[in-house]
Amino acid sequence: MSVDVHVIATSSLGDRSYLATDGQVAVVVDPQRDVDRVLALAGRVGARITHVVETHVHNDYVSGGLELARLTGAHYGVAAADQVPFQHLPLADGDVVEVSPALRLRVLATPGHTFHHLSYALESTGVVEGTADAAGAGGAWGVEGVFTGGSLLFGTTGRTDLLGAEHADTLARRQHASARKLSDLLPGGARIWPTHGFGSFCSATQASGDDSTLTRERQINPALRLAEDDFVTQTLAGLDAYPAYYAHMGAINLRGPAPVDLRRPALIGPDELRERLRAGEWVVDLRHRTAYVEAHLAGTISLGLDGPMATWLGWLIDRGAPLTLIGATPEDVAAAQRELVRIGIDQVAGAATGEPARLAADPAQVSSLPTATFAGLAAALTGDVPAGLPAPDVVLDVRLGNEWTDSHIDGAVHVPLPELAARAGDIPAGAVWVHCGSGYRATAAASLLARAGREVVLVNDAFAHAASAGLPMAA
Repeated sequence: MSVDVHVIATSSLGDRSYLATDGQVAVVVDPQRDVDRVLALAGRVGARITHVVETHVHNDYVSGGLELARLTGAHYGVAAADQVPFQHLPLADGDVVEVSPALRLRVLATPGHTFHHLSYALESTGVVEGTADAAGAGGAWGVEGVFTGGSLLFGTTGRTDLLGAEHADTLARRQHASARKLSDLLPGGARIWPTHGFGSFCSATQASGDDSTLTRERQINPALRLAEDDFVTQTLAGLDAYPAYYAHMGAINLRGPAPVDLRRPALIGPDELRERLRAGEWVVDLRHRTAYVEAHLAGTISLGLDGPMATWLGWLIDRGAPLTLIGATPEDVAAAQRELVRIGIDQVAGAATGEPARLAADPAQVSSLPTATFAGLAAALTGDVPAGLPAPDVVLDVRLGNEWTDSHIDGAVHVPLPELAARAGDIPAGAVWVHCGSGYRATAAASLLARAGREVVLVNDAFAHAASAGLPMAA
C-alpha cells in the first residue's frame, strides 16, 4: 500500500498544508482556516481524515486544525507543552502517532521557530494490513520524509524573532540544533515538507526551490553548513519587519479559533459607498492595478487580488476598523473574504461590485492615477519630464528595509509601506514619484498618498530596471 502526500498551497500567504494518505485514511498537517479545501481534497482521493497535527502555534495565519478535527472526528495533535484549553492529543518528542497499519508519524521536538515546535517524520510500510508480513508482524518501516513546519525550510529556516526580539538569539541557537537533529536522525533521501518558505514572512530568508531532500539541504542550508555562532549571526542579521497582524495570530490559535464564516457581506450602493469614503473608512479596490490606475473611486485603496492582498491589508489596517471591499465580480469579493479570514479578519462591513463609473454616486468621484516607468523617472530627474506628469520633487521607495539596504536609488526617501501612515510627515512637500519592487506595493502607497491629498505619480515598473534606466544607485 503506497503513501501519497498531497500539497495544499496557500500561495498568497506563502504557506503549505499537507494531507498524507495510504488511500484509506489520512493525516493533515498544519491546515489553514478554510478547511473546505482540505475536505474536498480528502473526498477526491477517497480518504477519511483520522488525524490532524500542528507543527507549532502559528503566527502568520489562523489555523483550521481545531475545526477540521471537529468536523471529521479526527484526533487533533498539538505540542503538549503549549497547554491549549481545547480537547487535543498532547504530543512530545519521541511519541508515535499510529495513523494506520501502513502509515505513522514520529514526533521530533525541533524548537527554534517557536519554543515548542514539533516536526513529524512520516514513516510507512508497503505491507498491506492483514497479510502475514503486516506491520507489527515483521513489516519494515521506512522514512518517507519529514513535515518540518517552520524548522528546516528549503535552503533556509524559520525566523526566530516572532516571540519577541529578546528570544531571537536563544531560538536561533535552538533552530541550529534542531536542523542538525533532523540531519542526524533521518536518511538523506527523506523529503522535506515545510509549512513556510514560499513567500511567508515566517521564513528567515527567501527559500529556494519547490521541493527538497535532506541530502540537498545538507549541501545548501546554512543551518547544516555553518557553525552555530556563524548561523546565529547570519540569521539575526537577515531578519526584517514582519506583518503587524502576526501579533494576534498566536493568541487566536492558542485559545482555539472560531469556525470560519464565508457568507458574503451585504452589498451596498453608490450613496453608501460615498459616505464611507467621506468618513475616511477603508474601502479596498481588489482589481488589478492596471485597472485601478485607469479609473477608480477617489479615496479607495488599491490592493489587487493578483498579489498578497491579505498580507498587506492585514499589516496596514487598524485591527477591527470598518472594511468595505470593491471587486469586479462577486467572485472577487468571495476570494478576498477567504484570504482575509485566514488572518482573522472575519467582519467585512460591506461590498460592491462593478466598474467605478457604475459605483460612483457622482461622476466627479471617478479618478485616475498617473504612471511612469523607471526610464521615465530617470528622464524626469534630468529635466525631461514626460508629458502630463509633474516634475518629481520626491522619489519615494516603499520597499522593506533589507531591500533598501541591498540597493536603492541615490537620493530617494525611504518609508516602508507599513510605516507610511505613521511617517507621512517624513515625506517632503511636492510631487511624489513612488516605487517598490514590482509596482504592487507602490500602487497601494500611491492610493494612500492620493487619499491624503498628495500629488503622486506611480512608478509601475520592476526595480530591476532602475539601474539600466540610468538612475544613480546606492547601497
